[in-house]
Amino acid sequence: MPASLKDKSIVIIGGTTGLGLSAAKACIAAGASVVVVGRDESNAAAAGTELGAFGRAIIGDATDPAAAPRAIDDARRHFGGFHGLYHVAGGSGRAAGDGPLHELTDEGWAFTLGLNLTGLMMSNRAAVRAFMSSSKTAEGVPAGGTIVNMGSVLGYSPSPKYFSTHAYATAKAAIIGLTRSCAAYYAPHNIRFNVLAPALVATPMSKRAQTDDEVMAFVKTKQPLDGGRIGAAEDCDAAAIYLLSDESRFVTGQVLAIDGGWGVTEGQYAPT
Repeated sequence: MPASLKDKSIVIIGGTTGLGLSAAKACIAAGASVVVVGRDESNAAAAGTELGAFGRAIIGDATDPAAAPRAIDDARRHFGGFHGLYHVAGGSGRAAGDGPLHELTDEGWAFTLGLNLTGLMMSNRAAVRAFMSSSKTAEGVPAGGTIVNMGSVLGYSPSPKYFSTHAYATAKAAIIGLTRSCAAYYAPHNIRFNVLAPALVATPMSKRAQTDDEVMAFVKTKQPLDGGRIGAAEDCDAAAIYLLSDESRFVTGQVLAIDGGWGVTEGQYAPT
């Protein structure tokens, strides 16, 4: 039986396109009401229309400390509560100066960590503050809530030839550390933290890789499941719903790879 999000109100940071929008639609199909946050006005407008009566889209930048609290307040005001956060927002810092360590610029480091780690910390902090202020259940147990953070296989399984953005990998590794340490600290408050770690997925961020035949030939062997393919946004949805639902009420501090076999496969390079 699929996990249910009936009567849940979920906030998705980075939910107006790609992985986040796909998850928002899946959450609504599973019974939830959803508030999605994105920084592009046209994407937010389109997402709000697509999500319908059980979804709301607001404009906000994940790196703005006010964005997540505003979304949580919106969920409480319009849907009567706040039960889970899914932080998807992030992206490549390659254009800003990320790359191998000897080429990595100070600006690239700061930009990439801000985009992928600092914004996530801010949303997680806002969610914890909201959960800590919520009332206890009838049994006297903290109502708590659940947080799912978007990581990456590059946080623990590097691929040096084609994916050598070291600030990005650092940020994704740090997400695991933050998530696990928070999971330990807040477990007595019934607040759960988990990470989804996808491999290469077809999103706007991965356009460079998708248009490089050599990289895609490597990915076919590095992600050999289902015929050897790039991931789809929908591949992550069921796992996200499970971790946001009460079905995972005894699960915290875990890193779930949605990687097509990336983490257990060497991958093959074209002959040189």
